[in-house]
Amino acid sequence: MTDVVFAKDVTLYDLEKRFDLRLNGDRQFFPEWQTDSQETDSPETDSEDRKFLDLAKSAYMNLIRYPSMPENAVKLTVLSPLLHLANLLLPPFHIRTEASVSVTNPDESVTVEGRIDILVLEQNLWVLVIESKRAELSVKVGLAQILSYMLAAPVSGKPCFGLITNGGSHVFLKLVPGDPPTYGMSKVFDLLNPGNDLYHVLTILKNIRQLALKEQTDT
Repeated sequence: MTDVVFAKDVTLYDLEKRFDLRLNGDRQFFPEWQTDSQETDSPETDSEDRKFLDLAKSAYMNLIRYPSMPENAVKLTVLSPLLHLANLLLPPFHIRTEASVSVTNPDESVTVEGRIDILVLEQNLWVLVIESKRAELSVKVGLAQILSYMLAAPVSGKPCFGLITNGGSHVFLKLVPGDPPTYGMSKVFDLLNPGNDLYHVLTILKNIRQLALKEQTDT
């Protein structure tokens, strides 16, 4: 009999035990977030993009002055500008929201089910999963949840990329399916850091977009 676990309740231990999911800490495993611009104070974003992202950071800093910032405010204030500037809302990409997913482990003993906050797709390629959390919660809260979604990527054998954010902190993930499935993580980009880490986040999103377009051309 197959047990059903909701993604919001799943733990990393569950994924490691039931799906043999493994973390790869080698920087070479996940080079997509490590562009040259990540090592400087001047990422390669144009001046208009920076102005827009500076406004987004200011709006976020204003919202956290108040007791609670719900998920919809996170999406409106931070995610929407990033998706627009990265051209992830234009063809051939499109968005599905509150998408239902499920994934069953190899011995069919457990199925993880849940709903993704925002899913950006390019044909059948699962390009980006964004799991937004309340601003007061650490991004660690959604780590196992987003990884369980990424395990359900519809195109076998293709890496998939994810972004988990609570509005102020952003972590990118890469999952490579296989036996065993393996994932890596970027560093945490945080709006409380000096400067504006949204510049870096946008650079990485654009990089992932280019990878997806190249994948489409090569197939």
